[in-house]
Amino acid sequence: MKHETIAVLLRGLYIDKTGNPHFVIYQKCEGETPSKAMKVEINAGENEEAAADVIRKAYENWKNTNPAFTDKLPSCTALTSNGRLEVLFWADSDFDAAQKRLAIEDDSPFFESATVNGTVINAAGRANVVKNKIALVTGGAQGIGEEIVRNLAACGALVFIADLNLDGAQKLAQQINAEEKRTAAIAVAVNVSSEESVEVMFNTTAQTAGGLDLCISNAGVLKAGSVLEQELADFKFVTDINFTGFFVVSKFAGRILRTQHYTAPNWKTDIVQVNSKSGLEGSNKNGAYAGGKFGGLGLVASFAMELIEYGIKVNAVCPGNFLDGPLWSDPEKGLFVQYLRTGKVPGAKSIADVRAFYESKVPMKRGCTGKDLVRAIYYVVEQEYETGQAVPVTGGQIMLH
Repeated sequence: MKHETIAVLLRGLYIDKTGNPHFVIYQKCEGETPSKAMKVEINAGENEEAAADVIRKAYENWKNTNPAFTDKLPSCTALTSNGRLEVLFWADSDFDAAQKRLAIEDDSPFFESATVNGTVINAAGRANVVKNKIALVTGGAQGIGEEIVRNLAACGALVFIADLNLDGAQKLAQQINAEEKRTAAIAVAVNVSSEESVEVMFNTTAQTAGGLDLCISNAGVLKAGSVLEQELADFKFVTDINFTGFFVVSKFAGRILRTQHYTAPNWKTDIVQVNSKSGLEGSNKNGAYAGGKFGGLGLVASFAMELIEYGIKVNAVCPGNFLDGPLWSDPEKGLFVQYLRTGKVPGAKSIADVRAFYESKVPMKRGCTGKDLVRAIYYVVEQEYETGQAVPVTGGQIMLH
């Protein structure tokens, strides 16, 4: 069994015992087992569910060996094979704290009181919906993905910035970590249309932090064109990222979240697709984009039905036009400029006229912002009794019915 799989199972144990997210990192090593470590031996032929039982029994045995451990959690777990030390797993409720334990080899148990679930919701707690959680955002290095990443980090999450543009993701991670004064973001390369690339990305997540709580499938592309003229290659380029890419991301995100569920059966996790209002209505001469988004909502509903067995909620948020983003507002290639040049908006004589035309279509008279979208994401994460939904974030342009 892969070491990152065991890390995910161990993280699930901590979540199950406390009701709070934790971080697990590991190191391959040989020699003596630390005196206060929890000892686990998992045979190569055991499956994930059997390994989960072994870990739970190891925890009970660890507590029973020393009365001082009764109300505490092991910060160090030793994985052995035939009695020989192979790997040490280091854990804490904070990512940097877990790294420090590894660096100084601090195996002292720690205490954390369990979360008490009540019947009254404290609305102020919504600000903490992602605090200390592990999140991953595809297409997170720029545009709306960057806004999602920055908001998650500011609210206390550890965010993996997954992007084909690794340099951009690394630069963004450095900026965020400096601003937050902690390890709040980690860059990871990915091509969402490649199964191999996506699998490596999620393995990296497990190897680095021990698991996952929230996967936001945001990567997307747009290449408009008439059904009478568009090349098949252009159609496939759009649908490979927007439709097939969501399937691939959900497949491997679902696997890691299912593994974690085996030791944290009461912990809800989330896959959220950033869809579009074009997934709720047609888009003239933009069929590849709208078709992929419509299809994405079919996947959301289908995956939601299947994955809830493992405590995984699957929802979509469907934003309207980001009029202040580069797609629309770039002074050279933006849609405002293109539409003005091509005369798409009758009577428009300036970019301001084009913008006013599109704002007039929205009851709230403005475009969607990153803040609007993030609020919707936090809603579907916080709402434990909802899955398979497509939440419009359109200022009333598209209404639920």
